[in-house]
Amino acid sequence: MHQSIINLYDRFTHGGMSRREFLDRLTELAGSAAAAAALVPLLASDHARAATVPVDDSRLAAERVSYDSPKGRISGYLARAKALGKRPAVIVIHENRGLTPHIEDVARRLAVEGYLALAPDLLSIAGGTPPDEDKARELHAKTPREDMIAAAIAAVPFIQHHPESTGKVGAVGFCFGGGVVNRMAAGSPDLAAAVPYYGEQVPAEMVPAIKAALLLQYAENDERIDKGISAYEAALTANNKKFTIYIYPGTQHAFNNDTGAARYNKAAADLAWSRTLAFFAENLGAPPKAT
Repeated sequence: MHQSIINLYDRFTHGGMSRREFLDRLTELAGSAAAAAALVPLLASDHARAATVPVDDSRLAAERVSYDSPKGRISGYLARAKALGKRPAVIVIHENRGLTPHIEDVARRLAVEGYLALAPDLLSIAGGTPPDEDKARELHAKTPREDMIAAAIAAVPFIQHHPESTGKVGAVGFCFGGGVVNRMAAGSPDLAAAVPYYGEQVPAEMVPAIKAALLLQYAENDERIDKGISAYEAALTANNKKFTIYIYPGTQHAFNNDTGAARYNKAAADLAWSRTLAFFAENLGAPPKAT
């Protein structure tokens, strides 16, 4: 798919234009309304493809939970191995569509690896994630970002003090969630490890507060996010922070999301995920896998 079409979709999904304007521009780029209509399913998320780990996987226990935040009660999805015991915890922060089946699946992937995985619904402060993706994105755009960040940071003490937690907490996030994870690292001294996937960087003045080790994962073709890499790297280096940066060649923003055919890159996603798991094992401890 041509880069101009992917760039157009990125602008649309991040609030740069209305759906009507997006479809009109897509028709121009595709050459006809019929061609544009054929492209839309390739660009949009197909949540039927989300279950890499089945919802009813017999190795896991999953439940809906809630916790207190400065912005009210936040609901979430908690997944863990059925065997009782202490385990490191990982918070999974969603994209700008709220808590989707894909993000819940990411939580289950971590639970299979042995982690206590919590995926908060940061749209709880606005009534919760709507099932319709367009409505979820619209609600997200209307919900104050700082309020959602506060709700995400509040997840750290909640999961840190969970009866099955070792007290070691990490976070991974994607797109909007990647930016939130950077803010969590700057806002919570109790966060031990942070993995932002193509996330907006924090300003230099916030970097001294970061205590977590960082694994920063970026797409090569992501001008909006990548323009902040060099300044972030310089600030992290100047403040002697522990960090590693990877930029995956030939990839697009959201390359990890396997529900979107146009931008998903399996080779890069698999490599980034293997690095994520190794990073969490190093910085949080390696729990026994679910059996």
